[in-house]
Amino acid sequence: MHAIRREDECTRKIWTPTKTSVVCKAHFSPDDYTCTCTYCLSLMKLRRYTTNFELSKVFSISESSVKNIVYTWIIFKSKQWQEINIWPSRSLVRYFAPSDFKAKFPTTRVIVDGTECPINTIKILVGSTPGGLVNYVSTAYGGCTSDGQIVERCRFVNICDPGDSVMADKGFNVQDLFARMDVTVNIPTFFKKRNRMNSKTLMRDRKITSKRVHIERVIGLGKTFKILTNPLNSTETKLSSHITFCCYMLCNFKTCIIPRDA
Repeated sequence: MHAIRREDECTRKIWTPTKTSVVCKAHFSPDDYTCTCTYCLSLMKLRRYTTNFELSKVFSISESSVKNIVYTWIIFKSKQWQEINIWPSRSLVRYFAPSDFKAKFPTTRVIVDGTECPINTIKILVGSTPGGLVNYVSTAYGGCTSDGQIVERCRFVNICDPGDSVMADKGFNVQDLFARMDVTVNIPTFFKKRNRMNSKTLMRDRKITSKRVHIERVIGLGKTFKILTNPLNSTETKLSSHITFCCYMLCNFKTCIIPRDA
């Protein structure tokens, strides 16, 4: 950030922060509050869930200004990124899929799972490609909403193409919604009492479980943004759909956590 890359008056060298450097308001001047600086403030809020009081002291502005900057950037980023088509074609998904995944489940277009956030308890549906790209984030629903209800309300089925397959957990029992679109749902077999699974079914379930874990890793990566693990106030709760979407889109800017041979 330009505001903290200042020239040392003695050595005439550019000072840059290290991992152990502490950046405070002394590093900033009124001229530094550019678009980049306010964007950095919003990222600090999402990543660390820094209090508005602390941010106001670091950037030497009022708490009300912090709120306005954070809310404006969250809505702006969410609106802009929603204009981008993050649903890649089937050929691209297959090309970037891990080699073992490609061999066992070649038609998989997306791996989905529901997750809850303590933002007055909301629930969202997150999807990623086998290669680890977050390609779907639903709007936020109440914590008591089931996965099937979310799929039906957010029209996730409509973005799938005939011949695709979706991988999910056994609680994702919505095959009837995808059947009309000729989309297969790969989920582990429900184990009913006194029933036994044959070896073929057992091996299939193990393969699905070993691959479905990728979405849990992606969801865990999203929750490194502390704002998703802390209760929010009433104003921020109204922005929960924008907040969750921004956090998971920012995950796509990170190094992929899924190995190429997974």
